[in-house]
Amino acid sequence: MSGRQGGKMKPLKQKKKQQQDIDPEDLAFKEKQKADAAAKKAMMSNVKSGKPLVGGGIKKSGKK
Repeated sequence: MSGRQGGKMKPLKQKKKQQQDIDPEDLAFKEKQKADAAAKKAMMSNVKSGKPLVGGGIKKSGKK
């Protein structure tokens, strides 16, 4: 019989994550994606609440 079989086993050691070199372009791209996602979320909440999609457009006159 092995003495290590019973009880709680130790978790395996994992390698440390390496710090990735972040380019300014990648950082700007991620920020743009976050902004786009926030704008899309805001637009979807407006649509769900019943607000119109576009605020302007061609105004029709009452004349015929």
